[in-house]
Amino acid sequence: MKILAIDTSSKICSVSILEDNDVIIEKHTNDEKTHSQNLMPLVDEIFKESNLSLDDMGLLSCCLGPGSFTGIRIGIATIKAFADVKKIPVVGVTSLESLAYNITTPGLIVSLIDAKNDNVYYSLFSFDGTSYKQIGEYQADNIQNILDSLSIYDDTLTFVGDGSSLHHDKIQTFIKNPEFASDEQNIQTSISIGKSAYNKFKAGNYGDSNTLLPIYLKKSQAERQLDGEK
Repeated sequence: MKILAIDTSSKICSVSILEDNDVIIEKHTNDEKTHSQNLMPLVDEIFKESNLSLDDMGLLSCCLGPGSFTGIRIGIATIKAFADVKKIPVVGVTSLESLAYNITTPGLIVSLIDAKNDNVYYSLFSFDGTSYKQIGEYQADNIQNILDSLSIYDDTLTFVGDGSSLHHDKIQTFIKNPEFASDEQNIQTSISIGKSAYNKFKAGNYGDSNTLLPIYLKKSQAERQLDGEK
């Protein structure tokens, strides 16, 4: 099955085509243009270079968030449009889950994305060497509160995401023998979105465009300013 995957939830705009779990092509950009300017040219490029088209895709996937409010909406709207025109099934994947897929060593994985002002988007996953399983709920909270909740674990925790880089020293202080992802693994990518989507599809977790709903976890900057919050 060929899968078109996009991730516009972070500063990087990434587009991939996968054959099941194998990457056929991936392109990304991190220039100063907006995702609305970059996304469609990237999609056009990967189709041309791979000699494939939307008609060849058996599954469409995108990131649901959390992350950039505008970026999330652009990604979802694009996949919704493709799905509606071609009647292709879709799978939405969170940015926190896609980061967990960057770690291929069995164990507990802590996905952390910077949410500004010492806050992070967070989720905990376990990987048994074959499948990833979420433990608990997605959260947006102060990094100290998250680390306090993780202190109960004696198993090694592997931290991934830009939040783990930003709070590296604090994590080392409050967590027993933490492991840290590499710089490359900390980057959000459409490849992980596609791999997660394929596994969800095999498990029967897919639908039409109406199933794609954004996950924000916190108010937008405009909403916080309106409410007098940081």
